[in-house]
Amino acid sequence: MLKNYYEIHGFYDKVFDDLGIELAELDWIMCEILGKKRSQLPLCGNFLESEYKEIETAISERLKLKPLGYIFGKSEFFGRSFYVSRDVLIPRMDTEVLIENAKDLILKQKENVIDVSVLDIGTGSGAIAITLQLETGARMTASDVSFEALEIARKNADNFGCEIEFVESDVFKNLKNRKYDIIISNPPYIESKVIEGLRPEVKNFEPLLALDGGADGLKFYREIIKEAPKHLNENGIIIFEIGYDQANFIVELLGAEFFNIKTIKDYGGNDRVVIARLRRGL
Repeated sequence: MLKNYYEIHGFYDKVFDDLGIELAELDWIMCEILGKKRSQLPLCGNFLESEYKEIETAISERLKLKPLGYIFGKSEFFGRSFYVSRDVLIPRMDTEVLIENAKDLILKQKENVIDVSVLDIGTGSGAIAITLQLETGARMTASDVSFEALEIARKNADNFGCEIEFVESDVFKNLKNRKYDIIISNPPYIESKVIEGLRPEVKNFEPLLALDGGADGLKFYREIIKEAPKHLNENGIIIFEIGYDQANFIVELLGAEFFNIKTIKDYGGNDRVVIARLRRGL
């Protein structure tokens, strides 16, 4: 049995490195199981046998390339911990750029309209809808085609005490005659042919339904943009998270019905968010 922090690292560092797994994840596993901060780990002394068994089990799962979020059933996003399962994508840091810009827009609108209505299409774990509701107090509706994903989203909303309307819907199918001030979406945007080349953590564990954006990755953007004018109030806003190389295509798709189109980069300097305003109300 490996007895302590140093022995764990001495035995597993090269194994993790060979698999392309960040060594910091070893610390993350021990922090989670021991309930310690990272700085405290070297001072913990020898593990209890029960602690070591839990650590060993989690490491074994990670060596199968199962993401930590699915091993522990939770993931951090915008300073909060969200429940996740293999029915939903694990929230990404890049999506925080979407949140920051949506938050600013909602708060600006609330200066004139107290009750700002927002629709989150493809909510998954509910991380976007819940975060925006908590940060802005907006009236949120969150939809997803997956019943299982909505169950996770409801669990997260209950955990944070959020009042969000959840709707099982394929894009706008079950939202007929509904209008919103803002529509936000982080839809599946990976090209079908690219999925097989993704890291095993993604292609083997995360839901294909939430990854596959069709032949060119733009399937759901087309569907949403086509129908969105019917579901936006006058001067309504649409906000997308996008793939790093999709901005020009999405701007072109938006051009007919939307104006004041902006593209915003993520922390790595890649195009990540597109924002546009409806030309007219329908």
